[in-house]
Amino acid sequence: MTTTQDETAIERDTGHERRITIALFAAGLTTFASMYSAQALLPSFSAAFGATPAHAALAVSLTTGFLALAIIPVGALSSRIGRTRVMIGSAVAAAAIGVLLTLSPSFDLLLTGRALQGIALAGVPAVAMAYLAEEIGGEGLGAAMGVYVAGTTLGGLTGRLIPAFALEMTTWRWAQAAASLAALACTLWFVRRLPPSRGFVARPAGIRTMLGDLATPLRHRGLRALFGLGFVLMGGFVSVYNYLGYRLTTAPFELPQTLVGLVFVLYLAGTAASAASGRLADRVGRGQVLAASVGVMAIGLAVTIPDHLGTVILGVLLYTAGFFGAHTAASAWVGAIAKGNRGAASSLYLFAYYLGSALIGGGAGVAYAWGGWLGLVRGIVVLLAIAAMLVCTVTIHSRRAAVAHD
Repeated sequence: MTTTQDETAIERDTGHERRITIALFAAGLTTFASMYSAQALLPSFSAAFGATPAHAALAVSLTTGFLALAIIPVGALSSRIGRTRVMIGSAVAAAAIGVLLTLSPSFDLLLTGRALQGIALAGVPAVAMAYLAEEIGGEGLGAAMGVYVAGTTLGGLTGRLIPAFALEMTTWRWAQAAASLAALACTLWFVRRLPPSRGFVARPAGIRTMLGDLATPLRHRGLRALFGLGFVLMGGFVSVYNYLGYRLTTAPFELPQTLVGLVFVLYLAGTAASAASGRLADRVGRGQVLAASVGVMAIGLAVTIPDHLGTVILGVLLYTAGFFGAHTAASAWVGAIAKGNRGAASSLYLFAYYLGSALIGGGAGVAYAWGGWLGLVRGIVVLLAIAAMLVCTVTIHSRRAAVAHD
């Protein structure tokens, strides 16, 4: 092959990877805009349907819970029919359900629709990590994963901001419609940009094969620690945002809904942290980035305790940046150390991740009802302590594996 042909091949590969990165950024936008649009509407659901904060929070927890249950079978399906097919079908179905949610005549029917939307949403997060590992891999995986996670943070931001601002002028139904239409637009962008897969190799998708694929990562001590890390970190993170709106709309803050919605701009800290974490993980190591990120989360949580708006905002900003830094590093680490079927390892990580969102995010309502914000903080401190131990576990295991390999 001549030098010109080499350069052409490199440019072609670079262009392919760029299209993948942009498409997955759009996928993160649409998925998380749909997933968390209800979070900004929780106080409105309480007002419209007479739901308690813990009951209203089911509009988020059911979505993430059913998403968690669907991730593993959907990931197995993608191993048989292809990553791109599953991601496209998932994004389109979730966007359509989001539009239909605006017609819900009762809160119970709304919760049913949110549960169905969680199942539909599962295809993108279940497949995206494995797709990136297959199509990019190597040194560029951390950076590409960072861009994808950055898309999820912006999706979470827009999914919360759009309905929060719309509530100032209209009802929750129109606010939900605005968020759903924005998610639909991002879905169309994703579908148009996603290139065909090059690295995918079809695998059988029977029950026996799926269980065998799942058993391998579950026997890996480092991966088990990463799965546990996703569970506790995501559970604590979604709990903060589920009940932050209730805290800021009541005494001593008593902020209007529009100003409370602006708090979600803090998600931009997660966008920046995701991209930076991905690059740093490639350079200095994932263990160091994970440890530093969990430390930033702990500092941020402590800063939110005083009843002062400035410190609450600063604390949530630090907590958000730390969380997304940790999630990016952990996601990339799963793809890097998984052997054989990366899709199975990615599915298990995300199963734990979203199960934490559903179980801890919903259960945290009990801590909030019992002890207010301070009660919630105490519960999350326990989760961060567990996270620190898990980071130590996966770091030590990886170092021992590296020494054994040498």
